[in-house]
Amino acid sequence: MNKTISKKELQDMGFLPYQSVDIIRQAKYYMVQECYPYYNNKRLGRVPCHAVENIIGVSFEGDMSG
Repeated sequence: MNKTISKKELQDMGFLPYQSVDIIRQAKYYMVQECYPYYNNKRLGRVPCHAVENIIGVSFEGDMSG
């Protein structure tokens, strides 16, 4: 099962509100480019962790619980 992350969880990790929104937006764009049209939805606020890892360059291994 793929883990997902939201802007709220990014803010809890220390990102500023605008930064977290921008990371989610970039991750959604990345997922659409990877042929997942489901993420071409402005109301969708959760993206896979691997997409965010690709954007920020840091792995969430062990950081995310549940």
